[in-house]
Amino acid sequence: MFEKLKQFKDLRNQAKTLQETLKTVTVHADADGGKVQVVMDGNQQIIGLEIDPEYLHAAKQEELQKHIAEAVNSAVKKSQIEMAKKVKEMNISLPPGF
Repeated sequence: MFEKLKQFKDLRNQAKTLQETLKTVTVHADADGGKVQVVMDGNQQIIGLEIDPEYLHAAKQEELQKHIAEAVNSAVKKSQIEMAKKVKEMNISLPPGF
């Protein structure tokens, strides 16, 4: 029982370390030829969103929404790839029985 608690504490510490590491990772994604751009950190927090001003005024609302979603989804996928790399680098794995 105490061994499982120790494993859980170790896992929680690894998760905190991973979260801090991922704060320093940034990914960039865009849609519609760069007219919509998203910057996201490794914890999947959007830290930047840029929309070309000319595109913003010319685009239909549905088109703009579609391209924002496309850019955000692309950034999420990229951040997940980066997260997987960091987990592998840090050799984080769940202990047996978790």
